[in-house]
Amino acid sequence: MKIDPGFIWTAFVQLLSALPTTLMITVVSVFFGFLIGTASALIRLYRVPFLHYLATAYVTFIRGTPMLMHLLLIYFGLPMVIDGTAAALGLSFRAASIPMIGFAFISFSITAGAYLSEVVRSGIGAIDRGQMEAAHSIGMTTPQALRRIILPQALAVSLPNLSNSLIGMLHGSTLAFTVSVVEINAKAQIVATTNWKFFEAYIAAALLFWGITFLIERAAGLLERRINLYNRGGVS
Repeated sequence: MKIDPGFIWTAFVQLLSALPTTLMITVVSVFFGFLIGTASALIRLYRVPFLHYLATAYVTFIRGTPMLMHLLLIYFGLPMVIDGTAAALGLSFRAASIPMIGFAFISFSITAGAYLSEVVRSGIGAIDRGQMEAAHSIGMTTPQALRRIILPQALAVSLPNLSNSLIGMLHGSTLAFTVSVVEINAKAQIVATTNWKFFEAYIAAALLFWGITFLIERAAGLLERRINLYNRGGVS
């Protein structure tokens, strides 16, 4: 068996067509996951009645089950809920009209939300409680203090973990092929079937993922240095 370096380049070029789908899944999932995670973290930190137990159960269940399981549960279970609800209400909408990538968005956002909830919660916990008390002393409400003082600092502290979560969702996006979404991994399989050069195709896919991961790490590193410079009172 010989490796065909030329086909690695050919496969790499063809895989670029699937790059937008992979990036879209990653960005959308992390964005909505961050919103879900922030809400969940605040509910748990401030022990909102009843919602506190739901948020805790959500985080515990999602973190305790595989990401692929979440995708399959959404893919097979959500249409049953949608179609049943639509039929009960006399609506014509059916789950079949939802694009396959929509199930990936929903599933991965829910998954990301549970993990990002812990990231945000730990970031808020790292901030001195005296800052909240100081904000209250000058007349700020708790939501105002969170928005203006606590959360910005918590996000800065959590930046390394946030970048790790982004990279994790990038790699997790490869699971979308199980619901017929053509992302980088699925595209590699399609390209390889033309002449059964799977090894070369997967090398190309690995190089592409490595390149994206490297860019994310570099961007996060630059942002972290700028934040540290600002916190020290430097001028950037």
